[in-house]
Amino acid sequence: MGEQAVTGAGGTPAPERMPDAGGDDVAAATGSGGNDAARAIGGGEPTAPGATTAGMSADGRAAASAALPGAGMSADASAGEAAERSAAAAAAPRELTADLVAGPGGVMTDEVGVITGELTLRTTHAGGRVHLSVQYKDADEWYTVTGGTAELADPAGLDPVHRIALALLNRPEG
Repeated sequence: MGEQAVTGAGGTPAPERMPDAGGDDVAAATGSGGNDAARAIGGGEPTAPGATTAGMSADGRAAASAALPGAGMSADASAGEAAERSAAAAAAPRELTADLVAGPGGVMTDEVGVITGELTLRTTHAGGRVHLSVQYKDADEWYTVTGGTAELADPAGLDPVHRIALALLNRPEG
């Protein structure tokens, strides 16, 4: 902050004085202990001059708490309820798909061996496991990718697993 001229009564400059942090200059200027400003801002009753709470209150009164239901995670939910929601989310099946072109050597499947060409990759998460399967593009039959099943406790991990599998299997240039 830069220097500030402090005026005394009658608007006469008083450069030898520094503005005070306690509000005495405001009190002297308004004759109200600084509470006119508090009334103008907060509309409340005057308060004693000096330090107040740090609760984002302009009028010196303690800040009231505000309930915001549905504004994020519930702080009043029990640990059991949170665990139940987490378990339900983990148990709910989730699926991602993407088209790819298998490179030379194709994609090995458990049911029919190697398949090549334009394929669709499906990555699913259910029951704490991730499962990769492929099909010929627009076909009805799905085939399990050999080695494409593993434990995955956190369903949030499905997106990165799908992206990695797609990057490994999609080889349009060979």
